[in-house]
Amino acid sequence: MKNYEVKVLDEDDLIFIETLKTIGMSRDVAKIMAYLMNVDEASSQEIEMSTGLRQPEISLAIRLMHNQSWVSVRSEKRLEKGRPTQIYTLSAPVDEIISYYEDKIYKESQATISEIKKLKLMSKQVSLTPSK
Repeated sequence: MKNYEVKVLDEDDLIFIETLKTIGMSRDVAKIMAYLMNVDEASSQEIEMSTGLRQPEISLAIRLMHNQSWVSVRSEKRLEKGRPTQIYTLSAPVDEIISYYEDKIYKESQATISEIKKLKLMSKQVSLTPSK
C-alpha cells in the first residue's frame, strides 16, 4: 500500500464555495475551483478524495470549466498499465472567473429591469384607456 498525501478543503474554503454558489456557480464547479486554487495541479482522483465529489460529477464540472477556458488539462502516462492520468490546473485567474459571474448577473438584472419598465408602461396605457 502507498502513502498518499492530499490536501482537503477547510472552513474558509467551504465559505468560499457557498459564496460562489450564491452567485450562480454550480456546487461541483465551486468545489473543484476552490480545490484547484490551493494546489498547483491535481488528478481527478485527488479532486475526488479532497472534495467528496464522485467521478461523473468531476468530469461534468471539468468539462464546463474547460469549455470556459478556466482549467487546462494534460495527460500523464502512468508507470503501471492503464490509461494515462488527466492532470488539471486552474488556468484562469479567480478574479476573471468571478467577473464572468458578475457580468452574467448584471446582464440578467438589466433584462429584468427592462421587463419591469415595459410592464409599468403597459399598465399606464391600460389605466388611461376609458372603460365602458
